[in-house]
Amino acid sequence: MLRSLRLKDFAPEEEYVYLTYSLKNDKKEETKILLENYKVLLQKALDWLWDKTKVERREVKKGKKVLKKLKIQLPKKKEVYKTLRDELEKVNVLASHYADKAISDAFSILKSWKRRAEKGQASLRKPTLKKVYVRVKSTLRKVDGKSVRITVRPYEYLTFSWSHTWFSRRVKGLELGEPIIKEDKVYLPFRYKLPWFTPLDFLAIDSNLYTLDAYDGDKFVTFSLKELYSLKYGMELKRSRIQRFASKHTKKGKELMRKYSHRERNRVLDYVHKFVNKLLEMYPITMFAVEKLNKREMFEDASDSLSKKISKTVWRSIHRLLKYKAPLYGSFVKEVNPYLTSRSCPRCGWVSRKVGRTFRCERCGFALDRQLNASLNIYLKMCGFPHIRDIPRVWVGVIPLKGRRGMNGVMPRDFCEVQGLRINMKYYEIL
Repeated sequence: MLRSLRLKDFAPEEEYVYLTYSLKNDKKEETKILLENYKVLLQKALDWLWDKTKVERREVKKGKKVLKKLKIQLPKKKEVYKTLRDELEKVNVLASHYADKAISDAFSILKSWKRRAEKGQASLRKPTLKKVYVRVKSTLRKVDGKSVRITVRPYEYLTFSWSHTWFSRRVKGLELGEPIIKEDKVYLPFRYKLPWFTPLDFLAIDSNLYTLDAYDGDKFVTFSLKELYSLKYGMELKRSRIQRFASKHTKKGKELMRKYSHRERNRVLDYVHKFVNKLLEMYPITMFAVEKLNKREMFEDASDSLSKKISKTVWRSIHRLLKYKAPLYGSFVKEVNPYLTSRSCPRCGWVSRKVGRTFRCERCGFALDRQLNASLNIYLKMCGFPHIRDIPRVWVGVIPLKGRRGMNGVMPRDFCEVQGLRINMKYYEIL
């Protein structure tokens, strides 16, 4: 028993980041045959598994309420794999390994549908296939220098090269993963082995409508995102004019709408990429803490005007790109539950029911800007410091957390000291 618990190796597990680049598909006729035949395989697998899927409706009592819940049971992959593979081989005209991939993709589609259907976000109809793509397994591709050869049928191949692309130098020495083939593009994921670093700094980020307010253990930093929202607001005005034009000219209006929507998406992504790159250059080898946000819940509690402002935010895009690029700089990203971070006292843990621009603790007298207070609480959560309500304690040894309660409505001394520790960073300053 003890022998099985011994560590064989003290070296940390290897971790990788996949850097994905795209090529223009210059062999559309050959790939069209591959995509059409693979769609037949995938549809056959999906139909076969759908017949084996069971859907049950149950009534669950929760207090006085009776809730209707769904229980969806998918067939187990180990039990049906062999039978389903034999069925697919009857209609398969591609290499035999594509049947294995079709089974995996069909299970993936049904699991995603099950997760959404049980939450009430999807209908109980069978999922439909719209645009099909093929993820090529490692057994069906062979890398030769700066090109990859993909097997379609026995002794029939497709070759794609990245020798004359802009990213050829970036991926030199990296291992190619599983290529993804679509009608117009081919995506090549390259695997990058992460070096191991110990974080030197910590940065907690609170996401707001027009700013990102951060705390690094020594000072508060506010990153302004107003230019991004002015960009989105300007594109929204253009779209409204195009919609009026489209009401009279349907075909041209759709083309213009597609063009400007694509342009807005590209500009926003360009902004976010540059912002995240500069943020990582400013804070290398850092542990970042960001909020785990859910816009769906925010829309339920927000007014119509606030909902429009929230819809223009790109919090998730910034967090996703930060998590994707941070390992390249030796950094890590941790998601923190934002519940009550702007209304809790970081010194004694008291929770305020009032929501205003400034947070004031009625127990110990701590006062701070609400957004800065949220970033400070996120920092404490990242470091694993819980609040102790009975014993006031200074968790972080900085001036803002040292002070006493003001008398007769006078502003506490530490509030003004905090404002002196705040640094405002605008977009054009960090670029």
